[in-house]
Amino acid sequence: MARTPNSDRDGGDQRRGRGRGGEGGERDGRAPRGRGQQDNRAEREESEFIDKLVHINRVAKVVKGGRRFAFAALVVVGDGKGRVGFGSGKAREVPEAIRKATEQAKRNMIKVALREGRTLHHDVTGHFGAGRVVLRAAPPGTGIIAGGPMRAVFETVGVADVVAKCLGTSNPHNMIKATFDALESLTSPRSVAAKRGKKVGDIIGRRDGAAAAATATA
Repeated sequence: MARTPNSDRDGGDQRRGRGRGGEGGERDGRAPRGRGQQDNRAEREESEFIDKLVHINRVAKVVKGGRRFAFAALVVVGDGKGRVGFGSGKAREVPEAIRKATEQAKRNMIKVALREGRTLHHDVTGHFGAGRVVLRAAPPGTGIIAGGPMRAVFETVGVADVVAKCLGTSNPHNMIKATFDALESLTSPRSVAAKRGKKVGDIIGRRDGAAAAATATA
């Protein structure tokens, strides 16, 4: 049977329709362009952060017919390079509470000035409510001498050598907020030199000279 021009045209249209995914023109079994790149970028951003669960509190509400349980999570998130944040989340389930706390921590991150990328530039104190903390710079090899929530903050921010002490309450929320109050008050020689209109070498030389004089006097 000989093919007519109409039949050839119909067959070509059908073949083209199957090859392009039908009438919609979308690819079968393939995601739209750009979505895969966005997913990969989100995965890379999540892998850059270090998150630590500090505390989980279970709350029970007594209602008619029984008790309803809810959970509150406190999470610290950092990139290990000087950025850190904390957040709290509440939900009926633990995973959802942790997810909310992690998202809030990523939105409220601060930048901390580190000395040589391992310790603090100077000693500092912080307080919040009944909580008070003392943070002291330490020489190489000291490690993180801190306990509880404060250790989680230092591990996520990237501090390798520090000596910290909590004075007052042991409430994890107050300890975390007091620690962040201390970290926000840190200053670097570069920022001090910019405010005073001097060079960074002048600030560092004066600091080293004062430390040597204090050691000689002791």
